[in-house]
Amino acid sequence: MKKHLLAIAVTALAAGSAFAQANDTLAKIKASGSVTLGVRESSGLSYTLGNGKYVGFHTEMGEIVLHDIQKQLGLAKLDIKYQPVTSQNRIPLVTNGTVDLECGSTTNNAARQKDVAFAVTTYVEEVRIATKASSGINSIKDLAGKTVATTTGTTSVQTLRKHERAGGIDFKEVFGKDHADSFLMLETGRADAFVMDGSILAANISKSKSPADYKIVGEVLSVEPIACMLRKDDPAFKKAVDDSIKRQIADGSLAKLYDKWFMQPVPPTNVKIGLPMSDATKAAWASPNDKPMEDYAKK
Repeated sequence: MKKHLLAIAVTALAAGSAFAQANDTLAKIKASGSVTLGVRESSGLSYTLGNGKYVGFHTEMGEIVLHDIQKQLGLAKLDIKYQPVTSQNRIPLVTNGTVDLECGSTTNNAARQKDVAFAVTTYVEEVRIATKASSGINSIKDLAGKTVATTTGTTSVQTLRKHERAGGIDFKEVFGKDHADSFLMLETGRADAFVMDGSILAANISKSKSPADYKIVGEVLSVEPIACMLRKDDPAFKKAVDDSIKRQIADGSLAKLYDKWFMQPVPPTNVKIGLPMSDATKAAWASPNDKPMEDYAKK
């Protein structure tokens, strides 16, 4: 009987420990000496060079956050594992524990806040239209009767539909499985325009065979705060992530990182994206916060 009770106690303790680690990412990192960073393969803030190498403004910032956490935990070594995520699977992979910190290009909105937590905003995105320079498309009204690409699982899908309803403009929507696929539709003439975050459009144009053939046009369709994503109800980990980002803002290193990835030639083609920091991003850095996009729409 005693052995049976001891076995139950040990099982309960192990289950309790597993539950604690599920909501205590710092304990999980310290115990395992490893952490998994969620990255993107074809985003403007996070992308791959192939051979398991991931780069970009948000990827490098996420690595710096994790190195700061390594120091905080007193770990001599921290193994950073990279897990590519898509617009469709990024939230499930964070909630189920596969990914500890996702620094891709995820919009912080009220619906997502029900499932995950967000670090302070590090980039404020403007959703725009990319088209071929020869298309004659200059604004959303010019999309009437056209085929418009956007990426499955992104907030741009809702933005597009909202503008379609509000403006009474009828266009055909086609969906890419990821941003590279959506841009390919524009490139090959299967779509007349690609509606997405400005940084993603600029990055895909800069990496294309002939960047001068494309332009970003029209009004800003939506303003969206982009932030690293983590599990809910883990205040210690969120504080560690936020503290690192605030430190990077305060000492100027995040501004240098922005300049490196948006204003200087970047790999693999060494083309300059040329996207100066927006006033909205500057304001988010001046008063770090984790407000969802709905708060931006109220302004």
